[in-house]
Amino acid sequence: MAVTSLTKATALSRLSSTQFFSTIPPKISQYRNQISLANLLQRYGFPPSQLHSFLTRNHFLLSNSNIRDIQNSLNILLSLKIPQNCFVSLLSECPAVLDYNFLKKWQIGFSEFGNLGVSPVVISNVLALSRRFQIDPDSFLKSVGVLKGLGFKGGVLTRVLERFPRVIMMKENEIFAKIGFLEGIGISGCGIERVFYLFPEALGFDVENRLKPLLEEFLELGFSENEVREETVREPRILGMDLGEMSRCLGLLKTLKCRVPIKDRIFSEGEFRAGLEVKLRVDCLCKHGLIRREAFKVLWKEPRLILYEIEEIEQKIEFLVNRMKYGVGCLVEVPEYLGANFDKQIVPRYNVIEYLRSKGALGFEVGLKSLIKPSRLRFYNLYVKPYPECEKMFGRFVQGAGFQRRHPVGMWKLFTPQKYTESKEDSNNMKSFMEPLV
Repeated sequence: MAVTSLTKATALSRLSSTQFFSTIPPKISQYRNQISLANLLQRYGFPPSQLHSFLTRNHFLLSNSNIRDIQNSLNILLSLKIPQNCFVSLLSECPAVLDYNFLKKWQIGFSEFGNLGVSPVVISNVLALSRRFQIDPDSFLKSVGVLKGLGFKGGVLTRVLERFPRVIMMKENEIFAKIGFLEGIGISGCGIERVFYLFPEALGFDVENRLKPLLEEFLELGFSENEVREETVREPRILGMDLGEMSRCLGLLKTLKCRVPIKDRIFSEGEFRAGLEVKLRVDCLCKHGLIRREAFKVLWKEPRLILYEIEEIEQKIEFLVNRMKYGVGCLVEVPEYLGANFDKQIVPRYNVIEYLRSKGALGFEVGLKSLIKPSRLRFYNLYVKPYPECEKMFGRFVQGAGFQRRHPVGMWKLFTPQKYTESKEDSNNMKSFMEPLV
């Protein structure tokens, strides 16, 4: 009797435990899947800082996918030797690419036409594009054959597929129209290869509605066909100009108020080239958050930017935003920041102000204008001279360095007046002149 009651109790406890695990709320189960998927992605190199937002945006990975299938998909992506930055970008922009059946089909496809020399970056671009627009490996192979037939070979083909993968969705006559336009303005075969290598995005522009009106605008502004052809081959990004943009850039150049040497350097390579340099700097400023009107205003106030390299401008903007924690909009009020020397002026002044702020030596807030606009001597007298420990980090008036002499030591001897020998007659004349005065 006791054994029977014990057996019933054991069965009842097992039944209750089974009911407990079968009644786990769905939220808890989904949370466990989220943790497992996060650990899996992190193990394959996905940045931990982006995991939460990635999983929040893509709930389908938790509900409709198997963790093991996702792991197999990640293994396929690694086998394709996709670079880490492209791998993260691919998953962030197109998470549906983690479909195992889709990747397995493309893995077989890439292995079959591996002799094409397709780079891992091209593979990443093609996977994202094919997933969005349902492109199969056979269609991709056919598009590559069309490009080769039109003269895209070797590095040019790889470059086009890396920078403008949508070319595989274009028809042959559309691509041929772009080539015909360049041939029509007198660009040779080598020049066309250079244009598409340096600026593959030109393949996406419509000939009738974009390229031909742009050429007509250049001619109406007074530029010759030879000049347009030479500048297009030299810098193909000219083809990326919007209609009317060159006119606006030239209008800015005509109203510049700067020193004559700076203006001469801006126009040293011709008016056409100067207008393009303005366009490239405007695009750079707009890429970092300014609107076009603000970008033109910054260039008008600080014309030296037209002479600076794009990389140098981007370095200053990144330091302003990421290190100094200012908004990009501050450049509209203080464009002189972009004209200041990065290593000799911006960084030392910032280091001094940050040191004084950390020590509580500043009783007021030093803004970007107060940081950049004062002269070196004024900044030194305000923030460095009262605090000797700041002189080394400022690097300007360091003790012991002093100012460089204008001439080497001993040079003064060359400027001393010439001495003449005095005769006895000169001495007698001097004495006779001085005696009445005594």
